[in-house]
Amino acid sequence: MLLSTALVLIVGLVLGGICKKVKLPSLIGMLVTGIVLGPYVLDMLDPSLLAISADLRKIALIIILTRAGLSLDISGLRRIGRPAIMMCFVPATFELAGMLILGTGLLGLSLLESAIMGAVLAAVSPAVVVPRMVKLMDEKYGTNKGIPQLILAGASVDDVYVIVLFTTFTGMIQGDGVSAIRFVNIPVSIIAGVAVGMAAGIVMSKVFEKIHIRDTAKVLIVLSISMLLVKLEDMMDTPITFSALIAVMFIGVALQKFREPVAKRLSQKYNKLWVGAEIVLFVLVGACVNINYLGNVGIKAVIVILAALVFRMLGVWVCLLGTNLNMKERSFTMMAYTPKATVQAAIGGIPLALGLACGNIVLTVAVLAIVITAPLGAFAIDITYKKLLKKE
Repeated sequence: MLLSTALVLIVGLVLGGICKKVKLPSLIGMLVTGIVLGPYVLDMLDPSLLAISADLRKIALIIILTRAGLSLDISGLRRIGRPAIMMCFVPATFELAGMLILGTGLLGLSLLESAIMGAVLAAVSPAVVVPRMVKLMDEKYGTNKGIPQLILAGASVDDVYVIVLFTTFTGMIQGDGVSAIRFVNIPVSIIAGVAVGMAAGIVMSKVFEKIHIRDTAKVLIVLSISMLLVKLEDMMDTPITFSALIAVMFIGVALQKFREPVAKRLSQKYNKLWVGAEIVLFVLVGACVNINYLGNVGIKAVIVILAALVFRMLGVWVCLLGTNLNMKERSFTMMAYTPKATVQAAIGGIPLALGLACGNIVLTVAVLAIVITAPLGAFAIDITYKKLLKKE
């Protein structure tokens, strides 16, 4: 596994750097690294590394979400109000509705199979979106109107909503029926996640105030508590749960509110952690991409993905009605809410593993969605934010 880890870091860093030099997002180089080194091309990654790939990707997500919380301006988000809440579920609902039309019309799927595919595709990727919104907040682009805060918060909650829908639809197709409690769990898990994260962050802020601890040790404590919360959510076997990833982000929010000087120093530490975590995350996402499926998709799958994005962008536009954002800012928000990667890599293969008739096509379209939207979405954000957003 040592050789595989070295290859992931070195090749990912080199190809990411090359992409950056030619004005492309570095994640493109990292995704290519994973695809090439992964089991479907050169097969140079140790199976033991791939076996813990999901856990490593989750740790990377924990790092970037904590970093986001340490930078998130809640007062700015509160000023936005209604659109911030709508961004959490309206764009995903629009995309899912679009997939019900497109999946049955173009791909010949049943309504329920189309709903499953829509739930897989409808999640925006926090791994692509969150670091870029943190960068915008650091550089003060669009922050006076709360644009990066709006996108960041929506991207974090969007996944919770979509995964609950995916679980419900796969249960229905297997004969479990519709469970109302699963839909009740969507707002409850979000609110509970906020409460758990704030409580953990307040306790840690009090501990850091009373006991002198080096900042590096504080990072390890925050990281460990965050991983414990994620594991706790995985272990819960109750109808009502809490969203651990939202809790992780609100640990950072609480630290920022109650120990701001410490939060600023920890944010710098997390910035350094993200350098390695970003490589691991995107290389391992790339390693999940089975390019053998891509040759079988055909033009219809590409049309479905792009058309579904139009539905998603329409949903974002609806969320922004009545706000003070101008056309440039609305256009940026619509583009920034399109990248897909982590959720699709995590759940795209589940229908196939369950033996569902739609399993192959769902996995194929999920893979294609990553390949198309992750680089394009990241590229669109990186090259347009200085032109479309005002610097505070």
